[in-house]
Amino acid sequence: MTRVAAAAALVAMAAAQAQTNSEIRAKKVVDDAIAALGGDRFLKMEDRVESGRAYSFYHESLSGLSIATIYTRYLTVAPDKTGDELAVRERQAFGKNEELGFVLFREDGGWEVTFRGAKELPQDRIERYRDTTLRNIFYILRIRRGEPGLIFESRGVDVIENQPVEVVDITDSKNRVVTAYFHQSTKLPVRQSFVWRDPQTHERNEEVTRFARYQNVSGVQWPHQITRERNGDRVYQIFSESVRINRDLSDSAFAVPNGPATRVNVRKR
Repeated sequence: MTRVAAAAALVAMAAAQAQTNSEIRAKKVVDDAIAALGGDRFLKMEDRVESGRAYSFYHESLSGLSIATIYTRYLTVAPDKTGDELAVRERQAFGKNEELGFVLFREDGGWEVTFRGAKELPQDRIERYRDTTLRNIFYILRIRRGEPGLIFESRGVDVIENQPVEVVDITDSKNRVVTAYFHQSTKLPVRQSFVWRDPQTHERNEEVTRFARYQNVSGVQWPHQITRERNGDRVYQIFSESVRINRDLSDSAFAVPNGPATRVNVRKR
């Protein structure tokens, strides 16, 4: 029994050491990624405006095309609340005339806004946005990286789509897992994936997002091409022609209007 106990202890120690090595390697990969993204400039990014062309797809066939402008502002949330509360507000405007309508997501809900006013979005759509945002690698690195219970584990190196990558699993206290892929040379995120289940059908869905065409935006590296796939089918793609950060977006840009929609005033440089 003594020998069995000793052997079990050795196995446990080896597993703990492997876990520690995995976490150490993952931490370095994540730290290198943050540095590549701009370091403090990335971590202190307060808001962002992305403008370009957005495409939606159904069974790999183009189902929609629009000019898109997406306004994002980060909020300050206590470290122990980052996994439960959204720390971001987002306004998604599609079309040349933003006053005709846009979609608004906040920490307290979501609304579709038209010239008639605001209408609350269905709860399942709000929850999908919330879950997708919480699992977004840039959101994790910008907001959640110090969250209690958040674990980074290295899966080593791999080649994905002809790119050499470091693979890291990110697991939070609610067992939500995101697998992030960081380019070995640039250190930047090039891909992420996670699995979710439809709350009504309980069917398994795999969400994959690819990031490409990074450009320097005021000291921050940001992808100008983002492609999202679900169960192997492309569902969304955006090509940004312009990305601007720290534009002093006001509260009014993300306010739920009682009357007609209003245009966002963005500080110019």
